[in-house]
Formats: sequence, structure tokens, C-alpha cells
Amino acid sequence: FGQRARKGLEREGIDTTHLHERRAAPSGVALIFVADSGENAIGVAPGANGRLRPADIRRASRLIREADIVLVQLEIPLETVAEAVRVARKAGVPVILNPAPARALPDELLRGVRVLTPNESEAALLTGRPVSSVADAEAAGAALLERGVDAAVITLGARGALVATPDRIRRVPGFRVRPVDTTAAGDVFNGALAVALAEERPLEAAVRWANAAAALSVTRLGAQPSAPKRREIDRLAGGQRGVGRSGSRRN
Repeated sequence: FGQRARKGLEREGIDTTHLHERRAAPSGVALIFVADSGENAIGVAPGANGRLRPADIRRASRLIREADIVLVQLEIPLETVAEAVRVARKAGVPVILNPAPARALPDELLRGVRVLTPNESEAALLTGRPVSSVADAEAAGAALLERGVDAAVITLGARGALVATPDRIRRVPGFRVRPVDTTAAGDVFNGALAVALAEERPLEAAVRWANAAAALSVTRLGAQPSAPKRREIDRLAGGQRGVGRSGSRRN
């Protein structure tokens, strides 16, 4: 599985310099169950993911310092996540944290995050309040801002995403599609959001573009194979393109 993953990444032109092999640990796997409605349940065996250490982050610190943006999630040890956030914050590189799989997080970590991107259940766990409506999401977004993040983007499935910043809270609508498989929709959303923010699009415009990417992904089976290309996202989002800054560093 690990070799297959490496080859797949390299086929897409992704730098795998800091993809490490752990001979004593199996590759992480996710077992995915998809209902007729397209909703899914995922069981994860983290394997080698659990062996990524803060020292590995420090060895890759130059790459982090030179990045336009850093995207982190919680399928690696929390201490390793915290180290990545620390290195990025010290270098002034904005961090997107996708708090999945859901777990409690310390305020110290959240204070280093530019954009937090929980779904409804993750937002509920982080705020201690139910999130089942847009009004609930608004309250949760305000609570997350109080915990120290610069912005919270709560994904709401077909309803789009709720964007909370210190100046205002608003919902960015989703796109109407026929779902087949929602697996990896959150991953696609976060990846597209990172690209858009690295290109210096305003947050709300970046979220709209990410919504379009996620909507396309749920119309296809699978995880990695469901990720759309840029031209498809642009077409659904209305052809809106961000303008990268002059002399942009590596994305």
C-alpha cells in the first residue's frame, strides 16, 4: 500500500522527499462503507501514520518555512501536529487545520491556526454544543473564534460552509449535485481551500471554490479518484480564478 501511494503521488507531480517509510509498521488504511444515499462511515487503522514524530517535522522545516500555506489534519500524533503549527507560525506561514478525525484540542494549538475547518460533528466536539443547523453553526463559529483561531470554516455538506471571522459570520452556499459517494469530500474541500488561499483569494471566494471542488468529488466513487481537476472546479464555480501574487513561493 505504501509503495502504491508513493507512486500515485509522484504520478501527480507531488514531491515525496519527506514521505518516510517505517519498516516496522504497516501502511495506514481506511475501510469505507458507503450507503445508497452516498453518505459514508470510515474505520481507520493508522499504521505508519502514528509513527510520524516532531523530529520528522523539524527535518522538513525548511520546506514549511518556504511554503505559501500549511495544511494539517489529525491522522498523525497531536504532538507532531503541534510542531508543524509551531514551525509554520514562527515563519509567518498561515496554517489550515482540518480537525479530523475529531478530538479535543488545546487552545494553545488553536491560537496558531489561521483557518480551522471542522465539519458539523467536529465543531460540536470542539465547542461542546450540538451543530445541526446553520444557526448552531453560527454559534459554534463564534465559540471557535473565542478559542483563538483567526477564522473558522464549518462545512455543512450540501448547505455549503459557514465562514466565521471576527468581523462577521456568513454562509457560503454549496452547489446542487446528485451525490454518489461522499468519501473524501472534506479532504477535497481542504485541498482546494489551501490552493485558493495560497493564491491569495479572499476567504469567502476561496470557500466558494472549495465548495465547488467538494461538490464535484461527491458525484464520483472513491477517495483519490474523486478529486477534480482545476478546470472542472472553475467551470462549476463560474469560471472565477484567483490571481497568484508576483514571485509566489512554492505551493
